[in-house]
Formats: sequence, structure tokens, C-alpha cells
Amino acid sequence: MLVFAESQLFIDGALRPAEGGKTYDNIGPWTGEVVGKSADASAADVEAAIVAARRAFDTTDWSTNHEKRFALVHRLYELFVANTDRLVDIARHEVGAPLVAVNRAQVANCLDSWKQLMDVYPNLKWEKDYGTKETYGFTTHRKAVYEAIGVVAAITPWNFPLYVNAEKVVSALLAGCTVILKPAPDTPLAGVIFGELAAEAGFPAGVINVITAADPALAGELLVTDPRVDLITFTGSTGIGKHIMRQGAETMKRVFLELGGKSAAIILEDAPNFAQSVAQSILVFHAGQGCAVTSRLLVPKSRYAEATAILKATYEAYSTKWGHFDDPTCAMGPVVSKKQMDRIKAYIDIGVAEGATLIAGGNLRPDKGTGWFIEPTCFVDVHNKMRIAQEEIFGPVLVVIPFEDDEDAIRIANDSPYGLCGSVVSADLQRSLRIAKRIRTGTISVNGGAPISGELPFGGYKQSGVGRAWGVEGIEEYLETKLLGWREG
Repeated sequence: MLVFAESQLFIDGALRPAEGGKTYDNIGPWTGEVVGKSADASAADVEAAIVAARRAFDTTDWSTNHEKRFALVHRLYELFVANTDRLVDIARHEVGAPLVAVNRAQVANCLDSWKQLMDVYPNLKWEKDYGTKETYGFTTHRKAVYEAIGVVAAITPWNFPLYVNAEKVVSALLAGCTVILKPAPDTPLAGVIFGELAAEAGFPAGVINVITAADPALAGELLVTDPRVDLITFTGSTGIGKHIMRQGAETMKRVFLELGGKSAAIILEDAPNFAQSVAQSILVFHAGQGCAVTSRLLVPKSRYAEATAILKATYEAYSTKWGHFDDPTCAMGPVVSKKQMDRIKAYIDIGVAEGATLIAGGNLRPDKGTGWFIEPTCFVDVHNKMRIAQEEIFGPVLVVIPFEDDEDAIRIANDSPYGLCGSVVSADLQRSLRIAKRIRTGTISVNGGAPISGELPFGGYKQSGVGRAWGVEGIEEYLETKLLGWREG
């Protein structure tokens, strides 16, 4: 297993160790062993990053020099592409991603979406003319100008860290903001590489800063409560998102959140290939560690027994195909940490206690290796009030719920505190679209369509978040609106 070189912080244009040279161990999910040491930032290190980002925004032309910004962001992208092999190593050894996930969402989608974000950047409007109006006996000309909000703190997760880091850092930079990136403690290198390559690209000092720390809360609390930080963008659990929102309220900080999900996949009785649609619903990709996964499968009661048999056979066929580090067809490896593995197992035990029936998985698998392995798991005989149907497990656990008719499917899908993603499949496109439009969720796939892409806005309803990421709308999250009015003549 690869062991990475000791990583450093990136503050005010310089790579440097944490205060006192303090480090912490970076644990690899495949083995449970140390794959590197990362700088463990102190409160003083966070302070230095805030000072640098504030100065770079307030005293340089970063926020107003659009051409310079775009050129540097493009140069950074080119360096990321040139370092694809390093990105792959980080995704495999630090994140625990299997090769299918590496070659899709972890690395390839990160780079593709970054490119798409730059492609839509010219569509961003920096001004809007509202024309003239006669008021108070004179004519006023009105114009809105859109300006960077200021210093952004980006607090990011461990599940798809390169992808989410790119979304936040690139969007904020294109908008004209300066950035302090705080990656999750479990995946520091996915953040550190932004600092290392920003230094190589020639970014002005203070524009990008990267803070890594073992404590999941210390640096985040300092960033969220500091009045010099203008915006917090966070991707992670709904519980932490609520805490950040409360903490940020004291300084009236803009808070932009992409949070949890318990998304429903609805397969109607007339689905053109019912068996294939059901079989493809097994929750194995990256061990189910994704906010956008569909972890509730809704199937018609009239075909529930058939769906159960299909799922049981599919999970049995898949039982030997996961947990293989070097298999290019492997879509599921370990979960990110022992803490996460234990949390998932606790939810499986809750499902059994609630009376749901396990038709696949449910066990820890130490025979797979010394890392954090838990079986692909599927529950049937589930009703939507069960905790395993309401709470985000963030693991390879699928729950299967029957519905009576279209109205019942819509009711069940919407009976959730979350509203991030979902899907509907039917032979009748208009029927699928009618149902999709009534699901209260930010993104929904209709008959296999792909609504998630770097040039499109992504985000959720209800407790799945506030705001949108990616696309023009995602860059606009980092802008303020100023209205100018001047007298004619």
C-alpha cells in the first residue's frame, strides 16, 4: 500500500508545517494502516489563513481582474490534469475508492465538471441594466453590479473530496473570492493538492489557503464564527449543517449548504425492463457513501415479491465481486473509517430490531482485509416510518418499500426530511414526468436521464441544503448584488 510524503499547510502563498510541526496519521481505508502524515493545524494557523485571505481580497485586484482569475484557474486545471496519476493515488489509498469509482465520480468527474464550470463562466453576468425611471421629479438610471462576496471558508467531506473541493474552490475563485479550504480530517491530501498546485500555478499569496487538522471541529468553528469570513460553504451531514447555520448567524454570515439525502427510486409496474431496473438499484457504488444515492427503492405492491426475488439473486451474484483493490470492474470497496463502519452496522442492527427482513448482507467482513469492510446490505418488509427508511445511513444499505399506486409512491417519496435526489422509471414518459414534478427534491432522473453535471445547478430541498452548487448558479452563490442609481444630466 502506497505511503504518501508528509503533507503541509498552504497559507499566504507558502507551503509550511503546522505550528510546532504537529502532524496526525492519515489512515487508509483498505488496510486500516497509516498511509501518510498530515499537518495538524492550530488556532494560530487558522488565524494566519484568515488574515492572508482577508488581505488578498481587500488589497489586491483579485476580485476585479476577471481575465487574470480565469487564466489562473485554467492553469490550475491543467496542472490537475497533468497530475491525474496523483489524484488517482489519493482517491484509491486515502479515500478508499475502488477503481470504478476512481474512473468515474472520484477523479474523472472532478476534472470533467471543473472543465464544464469554466465553459459556462462566460455566461456569468456582472451587470444588469434596469433602465431609467421618473421619481421625485427627476430621472434615475438604475444598474445592478455583481461583486465577489469576499473571504470564503470551504468545509468539505471525505466521500468525494476531490470533486467537492473543486466545486467549491473553483466556483469561489471564478466569482472573485479568496478561499480557505478545510478538507475533512479523513481525506487531507485531497485538499492539500490544491495548495501544492496553486503554488506551482502562481496564484497570488493569500488567494488560496489550505488548512488540515485532526480535530474535525476546531478549525471549522473558528472559520464559522470569525467575522472576517464572509461565506461558509459546507458539504456534509445535516446535523453539522444545522450547527454551522446557527453558529454563522451571530455574524450574519452567508451559509451555503449541501447536506444529506434519503432519496427514493420509484420503479413503476410498467417499467420497460422491470427486472433490469430493479437489479440496477442495488446500492454498492463507493459503498453507498454518497448524498445523491437512491437508498430507498419504491416498487409496486403488485410486483413486490418479484422485486424481492430479483434483488436477492442480484446481491448473491454480486457477493464475490466487491472489495477488490486492483479489479477495474469493482465498484465497492471499504468504507472510509472504523467509525463509519460501526455506524453503518449499528443501523443494520436497528433495521433488524425494527422488524425489517435482511435478504442480503448485514455483516462486517474482516476476511476482506484489515480495513473497514461491510457487506452490501438489503432490507425488505420495510415501511417508511422505520428509522432505516427515514435516516441517512451513508453506507451500502438499501431499503425496499412497497406502494399501492402513483399517489402512494409520491406520498412515500415526499415523506422524508430530505429532498436531494431521486428517480422515476415508467414506460410512459409523461407519467414519469408528472410524478417527477411532484417529488420535492432538487434533482431527479426520469427514465434513466442524467441530471447531474458540472454545468448544471445541484442542490436540495428541505433538510438537504441551502443554495446550489455547480453551473452558473453555483458561481452566483459567491456574489453580492449592488444596485447603483444615478441622476441623468
